[in-house]
Amino acid sequence: MNDALLISNVLLWVAVLAALVGLFALARQIGVLYERVAPMGALMMDTGPKVGEPSPVFELPNLVGNTRVTIGRPGDKSTLLFFLSPTCPVCKKLLPILRSVNTTERDWLRVVLTSDGEQPEHLAFYEKADLKEFPYLLSSEPGMAYRVAKLPYAVLLDEHGRIVAKGLVNSREQLESLFTAKEMGVASVQDYIEHQHA
Repeated sequence: MNDALLISNVLLWVAVLAALVGLFALARQIGVLYERVAPMGALMMDTGPKVGEPSPVFELPNLVGNTRVTIGRPGDKSTLLFFLSPTCPVCKKLLPILRSVNTTERDWLRVVLTSDGEQPEHLAFYEKADLKEFPYLLSSEPGMAYRVAKLPYAVLLDEHGRIVAKGLVNSREQLESLFTAKEMGVASVQDYIEHQHA
């Protein structure tokens, strides 16, 4: 009886030690994989105006008020044109991030929201989401000019009206990758990584 108990304890300890070795090896492989995976920036589509080209120029009415908003002309700040929809859950998730960006980057950046559709739906969304701090354009023209196919999508224009970065953005990291691309003078984070490996 004691021999059986001793053998079972030894086998149990062998199994525990094997599990610990396996766990250590797995943790090491995850660390190696984490180092090899490149950061995921905004996914740039190859349609519409290219990075480095002048932006199409728009002068459109703001959703609320009698003001007009100009996009694509030279100005004193860069412009982040953020395409969204009242029915897009990811767009709604990014609104607090846009508020934060609008506050922290106010010195060099203005954030403009744009969408298309029916005005009553957008007015209700504008009020419910409390978007008073942003210009809000309701027109299909920007989406067609930039060939926006999926949302949320963002286009970053420099103060000269040139497109410096653009892409599909689903997270803070992807949104901030547009700013990083502008600072580094590259079209996208992926473009930078490809040039580093070449």
